[in-house]
Amino acid sequence: MNAICPGTLMETLGIRYTAVGEDWIACTMKVTQSHLRTEGFLHGGATMALLETAGSSGSYLFLDPQREVVLGIDVSASHLSPGKEGDLLTATARAVHVGRTTQLWQVEVRAQDGRLVSVGKVTNVILPRSAAENGLKKTE
Repeated sequence: MNAICPGTLMETLGIRYTAVGEDWIACTMKVTQSHLRTEGFLHGGATMALLETAGSSGSYLFLDPQREVVLGIDVSASHLSPGKEGDLLTATARAVHVGRTTQLWQVEVRAQDGRLVSVGKVTNVILPRSAAENGLKKTE
């Protein structure tokens, strides 16, 4: 999966896939100056991007990416501990519900010291690739 990230937000934020299991996936992001708010703490939006990347990517374990596409339709999280520059964050997404058209993923984001930084959920819809592509085109 890392091979398809060049030119995407995952590359911009430095998100890397690190492990995968039967119903879970993990990715990391090293917190740099560019991930921080002006006060020096990790920006919640960067955390959300990591969390959604893990949760959305997990859905690819259960579909044919040549025929289907994953779209996140609901993402929510609670930020529990401030991240700081130098932290290596790991987002681990675990499948809660894997349906034919919807999936729910629970995601924990932890720092290298085990500190829970954020916990959230990602709900995905699975669509035929052709329907998603047609739905994204402008109509007259």
